Amino acid sequence: MAVHTGKPNIAAEGVGTQEPPGTGAGERHRLTALQGLAALSLDAMASVAYGPESIVLVLAAAGAYGMGFTLPVTLVIAALLAVLVASYRQVIAAFPDGGGSYAVAKRHLGRRTGLVAAGSLMLDYILNVAVSVTAGVAALTSAFPQFYGERTWICLAVLVLVTAVNLRGVVDSARAFLLPTALFVGSILAVIVVGLFRDGPVSTASADGHATALGQGTTTVGALLLLKAFAAGCSALTGVEAVANAVPTFRAPAARRARRTEVALGALLGAMLIGLSVLIGRFHLQPVEGVTVLAQLADASFGHNAAFYVVQFATMVLLALAANTSFGGLPVLMSLLARDNHLPHVFALKADRQVHRHGVLALAVVSALLLVLSGGDTNTLVPLFAIGVFVGFTICQVGMVRHWYGGRARGRHAKAALNGFGALLTGVAALVVTATKFSEGAWVIVLALPLLVLGFERVHRAYGRIGERLELGRVPEPPRRAHSLVVVPVSGLSRLTCKALTAARSLGDEVLAVTVTHPAPEDRRTAEALRRDWELWNPGVELVELVPTTRALGRPVSGYVRELTAAHPASQVTVLIPETEPAHLWQRLLQNQRGSVVAHAVRRDTDAVICRLRFRLTDDAAVAGGERGAGKEGAGGDRR
Repeated sequence: MAVHTGKPNIAAEGVGTQEPPGTGAGERHRLTALQGLAALSLDAMASVAYGPESIVLVLAAAGAYGMGFTLPVTLVIAALLAVLVASYRQVIAAFPDGGGSYAVAKRHLGRRTGLVAAGSLMLDYILNVAVSVTAGVAALTSAFPQFYGERTWICLAVLVLVTAVNLRGVVDSARAFLLPTALFVGSILAVIVVGLFRDGPVSTASADGHATALGQGTTTVGALLLLKAFAAGCSALTGVEAVANAVPTFRAPAARRARRTEVALGALLGAMLIGLSVLIGRFHLQPVEGVTVLAQLADASFGHNAAFYVVQFATMVLLALAANTSFGGLPVLMSLLARDNHLPHVFALKADRQVHRHGVLALAVVSALLLVLSGGDTNTLVPLFAIGVFVGFTICQVGMVRHWYGGRARGRHAKAALNGFGALLTGVAALVVTATKFSEGAWVIVLALPLLVLGFERVHRAYGRIGERLELGRVPEPPRRAHSLVVVPVSGLSRLTCKALTAARSLGDEVLAVTVTHPAPEDRRTAEALRRDWELWNPGVELVELVPTTRALGRPVSGYVRELTAAHPASQVTVLIPETEPAHLWQRLLQNQRGSVVAHAVRRDTDAVICRLRFRLTDDAAVAGGERGAGKEGAGGDRR
C-alpha cells in the first residue's frame, strides 16, 4: 500500500549529498570572519563613495541652510544601520542556512511573501553588479577621458575578471579583494582622522573652476526634502544583508563567524558615514558638478598631492570590485530557491570549490546584458538601484516581528519594537525612492518584481506536476522483472559491433540488430554486402533492415522502436547505441555524430531506454587496425 513519507522535494533528486559544515576538505574553501568582510562587504563599503553625496545633492536644493541637515540625516541613517545590523545578527542565528529576507519571510509571512523578498534581493544583486562596475569605470574615465568611448568594453572586461575570480571559489575571491578593501577603508578613515585635526580645508583645487550645485535663496527645509535626502542616503545601506544571505559560505561555526562579520561591517560603515558627514559640515563643503564629494573631502584633508590620488585610486578599484558582494550572496540565495523548487535545480549544485557555478555564470550573463543595454552609463542604472533592497529590508523586519511574537524569547517585546521601527523606516524609504525615481526608470523594477515572482510560481508548479507524476513522497510498488528487448543500430561489421551485441545479450532477453538502408543504388549495394557478411558471421542475432522513403537516419529507428513497443506492450525496450571514444579530443571532429542523431530521435519519439556504449580507442589500438570497421560505424548517414 502506498503511504506518504513526508513532503516531496524533488530538488533533492540529482543534487547529491554535501559535506556537513566543519568537516571534510571543503572546509578550506569557506570563509573566515575577515575573509567574509572582504568578500561580502564590498558593496556596503563602496557605498560611502556615493551615499553621503546622495544626501548632499538633495539638501543642496535648499542652499547652505539645507546643507546643515547633512549630519542629522546621516545620524538617522546610521541609527537605521544599527537596527539592521542587530536584526540581521538575529536572522543569522535563526537561519544559519542563509537566505536572509527570503528565509525569514518564507517561515513567518508565507511562501508568496518570501518570493517577493527573494525577487527584490535578486534584482538588487543584479543591479549592484552593473552599477558598481559602471561607477568604477566612470572613475577611471574621469581620470583618463580618452577611454570614455570604450567604457562598455572596459565594463565587460572588469565583469569577466570578477566572474573568473569567483569561479575559483569564494575564498580565492576574498583573498584577491582583501588588499583593495583594506586600502579603501584605511584611506577613508585616514581622510576622516586627518580632517578632524584641520581647522579648514587644506586645498580646494579639485573643485576650482567647477559650477556649484548649491541652490540659492532658500532658507526652509520641508519634510518632503528631508525624506528624499533620507531615502537617497539609504543607498549606503545596500549590501548590509549580504552576510545573512551567505552564511553557509563561512567556516564552522558559520553562524558565529557571520555575526561577527555583520557587526564589523556595521561598525566600519557607520563610522565612515558619520565621519564623512562631520567633515562635510566642518569644511562647509558645497557640491559641484563633475567632482565627487569624496574627492573634495580628500583634497580638503590631505591637499592635492599623492595621498589625494591614492584615495581616488582606492575608490575606483573598490567601486569596480563591489560587484563581488553579489557574486557571494546571490548564488547562495538562488540555491535555496532551487531547493524549494522555485528555480531550476541546477542552481543548487556546487562545484568542488564550494562554488555555485551556475548561479555565478547566470549573474554574469544578466549583468553583461544590462551593461550592454545601458552603454556602461551609471546614470542610466542608478534610478533602478536600491529599491529592491528596501523592499527586502522591510519584509525581513516585519518577519522578525512575527518571529519574536511567535516565541517566548527573553526581551522579545523590545526586540520586536526595534524591528518594527526598522520596518517603518525602510518601508518609508522604499516608498519615497520608488515615487521620486518612478519616471526616471524605477517603473522597470515595479514591473520586473511581480514578473519575477510569477516566474518563481510557474517553475514551482512545473516541479509540482513532475513530482505528482513521479509520485514523490510515496512508497512505490515493488519492482518486477519484465521481458527485455534490446535494439542495436549497426551499419557495418567491426569489433565495435561485436562488443555492442555482447553487451546487448548481457542486458536483454532478446536482441535485434537494425540497419537503415536508403533506396539509392550505392546504399543498396552496401546493404547487400552487410547482409552477406552478417550471414557468414552468424552472431545469433537477427538483422532487421529498415528502408525509409527519405534519407533520414533517426526517424526510421525511432519508428521501428514504436512498432516494437506497440507489439510487445509488456516488454521493456532498450536501444543500445555503440559509439567510439577517440584517444584525442581533436579526433572527435572526425566523427559525424550518428549516435547522437539516433539517440535524439529515440528520446523525442519514444519512451524506450537509451544506452550509449562507448568504446575507447587508444593509440595502440588505432595503429594495430583493431577498429577496421569503426569508420563505417562513425561515418556517413543523414543527420536528420
